Amino acid sequence: MGDLIVIGDTHTVLGKSPAEHDLSLLEEPLRSHGGVAEQTVPFVINRPLADAHARRLARADDLRNFDLFDYVLNGAT
Repeated sequence: MGDLIVIGDTHTVLGKSPAEHDLSLLEEPLRSHGGVAEQTVPFVINRPLADAHARRLARADDLRNFDLFDYVLNGAT
């Protein structure tokens, strides 16, 4: 077998058991990045895009929240 990937949905937390995850023992707050299923974000730009960025956007099927910075800072005209 190759790599095994486990992905939780919006209502699923991955871990051993609640007893194994006593959050009161943490010195700092727990920050969850969420699963792949939770990474869909609105992608709204209120400026025209340069042709190269517009073509990339038309082909894109896996945009992430950090991609917005490239389009806004480098692609907006």
